[in-house]
Amino acid sequence: MPIIEVNDLTKHYRVYQKREGIGGSIKGLFHREFRDVHAVEGINLSVEQGEFVAFLGPNGAGKTTTLKLLSGVIQPTSGTASVMGYVPWLRQNEYRRRFALVMGQKNQLWWDLPARESYRLHQHIYGVDPQEFAARLDELSDLLDVVRLLDQPVRELSLGERMKMELIAALLHNPDVLFLDEPTIGLDVIAQHNIQQFLRYYQEKRRITILLTSHYMKDIAALCRRVVVIARGTIQYDGSLSGIVDKFSGDKLVTLQFAASESLTLPKTLGSIVNENWPKIQYRVPRGDVPRLLAETLRDHAIEDIVVEDPPLEDVIADLFRESMQNQESSANNSTKTKTTSTSTV
Repeated sequence: MPIIEVNDLTKHYRVYQKREGIGGSIKGLFHREFRDVHAVEGINLSVEQGEFVAFLGPNGAGKTTTLKLLSGVIQPTSGTASVMGYVPWLRQNEYRRRFALVMGQKNQLWWDLPARESYRLHQHIYGVDPQEFAARLDELSDLLDVVRLLDQPVRELSLGERMKMELIAALLHNPDVLFLDEPTIGLDVIAQHNIQQFLRYYQEKRRITILLTSHYMKDIAALCRRVVVIARGTIQYDGSLSGIVDKFSGDKLVTLQFAASESLTLPKTLGSIVNENWPKIQYRVPRGDVPRLLAETLRDHAIEDIVVEDPPLEDVIADLFRESMQNQESSANNSTKTKTTSTSTV
């Protein structure tokens, strides 16, 4: 059976619409307006044990809300979910001991204490055997190269060093499922690479199931074979990383190296020009038109080299997110006009 099973999971919020100015604040005491936010809207998801799955989506798409639901931090409006046979929001102690949640913008370590002291607290909370605790701490701190930093106050560590410490804290009790929400946010390239290497090695070694949200496509490309794209609270795509380009991009990039004898008069029928550095020109061409347009260009021009490739994954994802956000804004505006409710207080 899948280790994570989600069926029609939904989470709605009711948000108070605060008015501007002092007058608006006073009026809000007696007459309040609210807006319904559909953070998660009927998600269905199944994850097998040992999978490393990426959650992609624009801000406000429902990624973090989904992780909070699966970790039991919040309760759903409707729907069901099972993680390792447990219902997350029942918050059973047995379940808490078998998963971990790491949020890139939240700290779980005591700011003024050395990380080692926080780890000892984690040991007692999760009931980890002292010998197992010592062995895991040695292994994790060695893998992440932070042995020298364990007795240094957390507030004195760099952002990348703190994230390594957060990962150690999450893995000390040897969880079967790990939820990662933007673990490399704000980190430099070297720190991101180190975190990626560690997660890849640890996941392959322990066969732990990981759900990862990240806005860094390099994280996704380096770690995940399966990608779930969520937008407007619903899943838009679930499949391989390369499959996103096939589904959401209707164009190809065609780079032509013209012969030196060619004039600077470029063929206008090939497509829109993306980069122009004569004699090399890159065009964006509709996918279905590539064979015909290339044949016409080769007939009329002397070409030394041709490269046909998919658009960069980052561009495809950005276009998808942009479209989703525009649709979301449009839906929100319509919802505000038609679904705004009000209550009076006495």
